[in-house]
Amino acid sequence: MRELGTGIGWRPEIADAVEGLAGVDWVEVVAENICAGHLPDSLLRLRERGVTVVPHGVSLGLGGADRPDEGRLAELAAKATALGAPLVTEHIAFVRAGGPLTASPALEAGHLLPVPRTWDALDVLCENVRIAQEALPVPLALENIAALFTWPGEELSEGRFLAELVERTGVRLLIDVANLHTNHVNRGEDPAKALAELPVEAIAYVHVAGGVERDGVWHDSHAHPVPPAVLDILSDLASRATPPGVLLERDDDFPPAEELAAELAAIRATVRGAAIRPAKAEPGPVAAPAPAPAPEAGPVGAPGTRAVDAGVRQRVGIAQAALLSALVAGTPAPEGFDRARLRVQTRALAAKRAGVVARVAPELPEILGGGYRPAFLAYAASRPMRGGYRRDALDFAEHLLIAGRPEDPVARRRLTTWWQERAGARPPGRTGRLVRAARAALVGRRAA
Repeated sequence: MRELGTGIGWRPEIADAVEGLAGVDWVEVVAENICAGHLPDSLLRLRERGVTVVPHGVSLGLGGADRPDEGRLAELAAKATALGAPLVTEHIAFVRAGGPLTASPALEAGHLLPVPRTWDALDVLCENVRIAQEALPVPLALENIAALFTWPGEELSEGRFLAELVERTGVRLLIDVANLHTNHVNRGEDPAKALAELPVEAIAYVHVAGGVERDGVWHDSHAHPVPPAVLDILSDLASRATPPGVLLERDDDFPPAEELAAELAAIRATVRGAAIRPAKAEPGPVAAPAPAPAPEAGPVGAPGTRAVDAGVRQRVGIAQAALLSALVAGTPAPEGFDRARLRVQTRALAAKRAGVVARVAPELPEILGGGYRPAFLAYAASRPMRGGYRRDALDFAEHLLIAGRPEDPVARRRLTTWWQERAGARPPGRTGRLVRAARAALVGRRAA
C-alpha cells in the first residue's frame, strides 16, 4: 500500500492556506468540483511541488441498485489520469433511486445515504464495485459513511459488511473515523467492534473530521474542530495498523490556517502515539462474531464473479426508492424505520440543498435576502431534485417566478434576468408552455 503521509482536503476557499501549510504530504479534491482539462492553478502548483493529489468522488452511488453510469466513471477516470493520482476514492452509499428499474420517478438525494447491510445489497454493491474497478485506471478505495438512521432487518454489522466487500472484490478501504463516531452516537454502534472486524491491511487511508451534536444527534458537519472522541478512534485504529495516510477534512466554516495546522499536528501526534504502544489484545466482546449463514443467492466469502440476478437489483431498488421518496418527496416512511430519525434526515437534506444551491448560485440569496432560506426550504419540502444543484437552482427560481415572487418588483426583475440568462431552451409540453408564458408575462411587465 502506497505511503501517503499526512494530508488535508483541498477546497477553493482554503487553497492559499493549504499551499502555505508545512508538512502537507498530499491533498484530496472532490472529483465533481474539477474538470480534467482545466485543473485549478493551486492544484497544479501543488503537483509541481511533488504533492500527491487524490480525487474523491461523491456521485457514483455504487451502493445504488442500478449499475454505475459509464459517463460518470469515464469522467472520474479522466480526472485520476490528469492528476497523476495513485488511486481514486468513493463511498459505500446510494445517492439516487427510482427510474426504469423500479418503474417509479427518478430521485436525487444530493447526499450520501446508507445502504442496507443485507446480503442482497452486498451482492449489488460488489458487482457495481467490480464494474468501477474495470473502468478506472488506478485502484479504487471506498469510504464508510455517516448515517442518521438504521435500516430495519440488517443482517451484517458494519465491520462484517466491509470485510465481505474486501474479500469479494479486493477493493481498498478509506476508513473515516469521524463517521465511526457518528454511527456510534446515532446508531449505537461500537467503533472498536467495527475496527476489530474489518481487514485493516486493506486500508488505503483514513479521514478525520469534526461535527456537532444537537438534541442527541451527531451531525457530521465537516465544519467544526475535530473532537477528542474522533482522535481516540484514530488512535485505536493506528494501534492496530499504521494507516498509510491520514487526511483532515473541512468543508465549511473554514478556520484560519493556524487552526488547520494545529489540527494536523494533533493528528500526527495521535498516530505517532498509537504506533509506540504495544499491540492491543482484543477483549472477548469485541471479537468478530461467527459468520452468519448467507442466503442461497449470496454465499459468504464467494468471489462473487457471477452477475447479480435482476430480481435482487429490483428488490434493493424498490427499498431504496421508497426510502428516498419519503426523505425528499413527502411520501410515507417505509415500514420499520424510525420516523423521528427520518424527519431529522429530511430536514438535513433540505438544509444541505439550500446551502449548496446558495454556493453554486450566490446571486439567489443576494436577490432574495433573508427570504431565501425559508423560501427554498418550503420549495424543497415537496419538490425533489431532478438533476444537479445548478439545475436545482434554476428550478427553484422558476418556481418563484411562476408564483409571482418575490413580491418586490425590483427583486423579481433581477431574478427574472438571472433565470433567463441561465435557463436556455425549455422543453416542450405543458410545463414548457407554462414556463414560456410566465417568461413572456414577466418580460412584458419589465418592459412596461
